[in-house]
Amino acid sequence: RFAVSVGYWKDPYIQYFVRQAKERKAPEINRGKLACYYARVHGVSYLIKAFLKKTECNCQIVNLGAGMDTLFWRLKDENLLPRKYFEVDFPMIVARKIHNIKSKPPLSKPIMESHSGDSLLIDSHSLDSSRYSIVGADLRFSSDLEEKLKKHNLDIHETYFNVILYVLCHRQFKSLTKLLLFTAITFFSEGGTLLSPSLPEVNMTDRFGQIMIENLQRRQCNLAGVEICRSLDSQRERLLLNGWETARAIDMMKVYSFLPQADVKRIEGLEFLDEKELFEQLMQHYCICWASKDSSNL
Repeated sequence: RFAVSVGYWKDPYIQYFVRQAKERKAPEINRGKLACYYARVHGVSYLIKAFLKKTECNCQIVNLGAGMDTLFWRLKDENLLPRKYFEVDFPMIVARKIHNIKSKPPLSKPIMESHSGDSLLIDSHSLDSSRYSIVGADLRFSSDLEEKLKKHNLDIHETYFNVILYVLCHRQFKSLTKLLLFTAITFFSEGGTLLSPSLPEVNMTDRFGQIMIENLQRRQCNLAGVEICRSLDSQRERLLLNGWETARAIDMMKVYSFLPQADVKRIEGLEFLDEKELFEQLMQHYCICWASKDSSNL
């Protein structure tokens, strides 16, 4: 929310979900973290839009652990909506998001505009329209999740793009393996394509990584899946061992170097940063991974 307010990227919808923070962190924390978020947002956006254009939007998007993400609304503004867009998060998070959607016309109007057919279904923990669906579920219980998504008309025979952004390092290893297997196998059928990006930590065994873990622990936040965050190779391996056919991973410094350099220069002028080495270290400890199953050769 803060990154958008100071101009790192445009998102006219985040203001309806998240209040503006009053505190301003130290410049090296601000600059490093916000540039990392900037690279994440643009990296995932590139993958999603490339997939949508390749499929001519004849696909589905399933966003696991979606939180207050605004991707549905941004894609609609760009006329890039998939056939149907699904979001999943804890029921408490979903209830809050649905309340905001119902009470804010800039959020509810795009859903109604894209809806066709029967009346829109909505209760405290789920919302289902013809193009957008949000489901309250615990990702640790895949059978419950599968049942709810099918109830909301997920088509398991259609190509889809599965977004697992921030959940993969916050699950115990057994739950993590189960989730990866579930996404790779349960909702994949022959003749379809399944692409899944995630944004986990990486290189967490060096001193900088240990400091990151200690800082999180001081805030009572443990990275439950940190044992598979050793390297880019370990991130790729855990995907290939859990039902995926291909997997790639690059650190956020590499992503940052791929972005349009004119825009990178623009955001680097937003806040002064003297400690560039610290920034590069931070970027090398996050990565973007994506995996696919692709019998349609997309």
